[in-house]
Amino acid sequence: MSALFSPLKLRELTFRNRVFVSPMCMYSSDDGLPNDWHRVHLGSRAVGGAGLVMVEASAVTPEGRITPWDSGIWSDAHAQAFAPIVRFIKANGAVPGIQLAHAGRKASTNRPWLGGKPLAPDQGGWQVIGPSPVPFDEGHPTPRQMTPADIDHAVADFAAAAQRAVTAGFEVVEIHMAHGYLCHEFLSPLSNHRTDDFGGSLENRMRFPLRVAREVRATWPRHLPVFVRISATDWVPGAWDLPDSIELAKRLKDLSIDLIDCSSGGNAPRARIPQTPGYQVPFAQAIRRDAALPTGAVGLITDAHQAEEVVSTGKADAVLLAREMLRDPYWPLHAATTLKADVKWPDQYARAKPAFG
Repeated sequence: MSALFSPLKLRELTFRNRVFVSPMCMYSSDDGLPNDWHRVHLGSRAVGGAGLVMVEASAVTPEGRITPWDSGIWSDAHAQAFAPIVRFIKANGAVPGIQLAHAGRKASTNRPWLGGKPLAPDQGGWQVIGPSPVPFDEGHPTPRQMTPADIDHAVADFAAAAQRAVTAGFEVVEIHMAHGYLCHEFLSPLSNHRTDDFGGSLENRMRFPLRVAREVRATWPRHLPVFVRISATDWVPGAWDLPDSIELAKRLKDLSIDLIDCSSGGNAPRARIPQTPGYQVPFAQAIRRDAALPTGAVGLITDAHQAEEVVSTGKADAVLLAREMLRDPYWPLHAATTLKADVKWPDQYARAKPAFG
C-alpha cells in the first residue's frame, strides 16, 4: 500500500492522495480574472490525478499583485470567474484550493519572461507598501511604510478574499506568508525595522500575520481546512530561521490552522540556497515534529520513490509539486504506476492505464 496514494483527511475534507499541486503564478490573468489558460492549466492537473490543485498566489487587493497580470480575488467578479474552474476541478476528483496573497514591497513588477523588473507608473506600476521603508533590492522602489490603519485594512482584505473564495466553491484556502511577500516581510528582521507593536521582538513581528490567520480562519467554514505557506528560513545568518518558524507554527496551531506548507527564502535577493533534491524536506519534518501540526514538503521533489519516502517515513503529510507538475500534468498517475498503486484513472483515459501483472 503506497503512503503517497493513501487518503488524507483534514477536518471533514478528504484528499484522494497526498500529491498536491503547488500554487504557481502564471502571470496570465486579465485584471486579476482567470481565463481559458487557467481553466486548462488547473483542470489538466485535476484530470492528472492530483489530490489538491492549488490556484496561484491570488492578490487580495489590486496593489497586492506581483505583476499586473497576477490572479486576484478582490471582487465578486473574480469569485464568479473562478467558480466554473472550481467545479471542473472537483468534478475530476481533486480538491480545489486557492492561495491568498499580498506581494508587499515585491509588487508592481514585470512578467518574469520580460525581465521581472519593477514597473514605473507610466508602465502600469504603482506605489508599493511594506512594514518598513526598506527596498527589496537595488533598483527596487522604497515601499511606503504601512500605518496601523493600513494594517487593519490589509487584515480585512484577506478576510474578504477568503469569503469570496468560499463563494467560488474552493475547499482549501492557503495564506501566503512566504517568499518575501507582505506577511513574510513583517516576520523577517531583514524587512521589518519597525519600532511599534508590529516590529522588534518576534512576538511583535508575528502580530500582523497572526491577525491575518485569525481572521481568515474565522471567515472560512469550520469544516474545511486552512493552510499557511511559510518560508522556514531566510537563508541569511541572524534573520528569520527555523526556530522562529517552529514558534510561528505553534501559534498558528493555536489559531486552528490545519497544515503548514514549508518552503523557504525569497526575502534576501542574494541568499545562498543549497538547492539539492528535497532540500526543504527537513523543515517540514522539524515543524511537524516540534509544532505537532501536519506539514507539506516542497522543493525539488521530482521522483515517485522520493515522494513516497517523504510521506511513508513521516517527514511530511503531503508533498507539493511545482515545476515537476509543469513538466508532466499527469505526474500523479505516472507515479502511481511506478509505485504499483492501483488508482482510478479518468474514465476517458482508462484505456491507457497500464496493467499490473
